[in-house]
Amino acid sequence: MHRSAPRLSRILACAAVPLMLVAVGCSSDSGSGSGAEGKKNAGSSSSGTGSTKPTKPAVEPAKFTDLPDACTSIAKKTIAELVPEAKKKGGTAGRSSDLSVRGSCSWNGLDDKGVKGSQYRWLDVAFTRFGSDQSLGSGAARATEDYTKQITKEKASEGAQKVAAVAAPGIGDEATAITYSLNKTDEDFENATIVARTGNVVVTLTYNGAGYAGAKTPSAADILKYAQKAAKEAVAAVGATAGSGSAEATPSAGGVAKKTPSAGKTEDDGKKDDKKASSKATAKS
Repeated sequence: MHRSAPRLSRILACAAVPLMLVAVGCSSDSGSGSGAEGKKNAGSSSSGTGSTKPTKPAVEPAKFTDLPDACTSIAKKTIAELVPEAKKKGGTAGRSSDLSVRGSCSWNGLDDKGVKGSQYRWLDVAFTRFGSDQSLGSGAARATEDYTKQITKEKASEGAQKVAAVAAPGIGDEATAITYSLNKTDEDFENATIVARTGNVVVTLTYNGAGYAGAKTPSAADILKYAQKAAKEAVAAVGATAGSGSAEATPSAGGVAKKTPSAGKTEDDGKKDDKKASSKATAKS
């Protein structure tokens, strides 16, 4: 009996050893797993914070920050030559909520030659300025896009015949002359539209004429020549009277501005007004 007691103690002690080892092993495995996971998470966090997005370069500032008065952009002498007997010598200005963005002016007149008939002439000039915008692009790029659109629109004028579009060198940075014939109110009209771009400003000048009561229709060459002359003056007026050298980089032109009669309300309204003005250019008498 006395010998069995110590022996029983030794057996119980040996049985306890594996249980302790199992506990230690589980504890060790748990610590190792969490450590690996921690390193993985740390690595992911480190790599995530290290990536950065490249910044866009700033757009080029708009060259012009204002527009000239459309009704004084063409010399009075030129108006008298192109539109004899103009109803309003000073022209009819288009309404605009922001004249620094859009502006226009038109003249029309009927020169009565008595038994020789009458000569009708119509002249319109419109300015649109585009500002630089980080998301939309530079004013010059936006103006170039609109310049192309205006040419396409003029070439597609309703009822136009013998449409021709040629470069008009010496007028702004780039210019195109669109000419065509049109029969309206039983009279033959000759039309010339000069679309020009100077910096971030697009200038659209339309000149047309017709002979009434037996008077001879003006020649297409003369209409184009006078239109180019007036367009040069209008483009020169932008550089002479409009503000320049600004660090403008906001959409303060073109897409967000308004005009009025031939000049605009919103950009879309302005396009509608321009279309109406084009129709008047060939139908008014």
